[in-house]
Amino acid sequence: MFLHLGKNESVSEKEIVGIFDIETASFSADTRVFFAKLQEEKRVVNLCDDLPKSFILVENELYESIYISQISAESLKKRAENNREILDKTPERNV
Repeated sequence: MFLHLGKNESVSEKEIVGIFDIETASFSADTRVFFAKLQEEKRVVNLCDDLPKSFILVENELYESIYISQISAESLKKRAENNREILDKTPERNV
């Protein structure tokens, strides 16, 4: 399934490494260095018109990237949980 991050942007849940609160996670020096590296490599996608509330680390076989969202980390996590509940309730289909 895909998780909607805001501004018509969605990512595959399989590629999500983590969903983080931007205020608490950005205090670490390591996090700031990692952010700066990805920003320099143009792998940070800003989805905010307003204050950012979360960032989502995404990794696939080609690269890592960060999405900055104005949707709270808690709300994004609930969306992902709801997606899993829907999948759990969906009967398997043999095609």
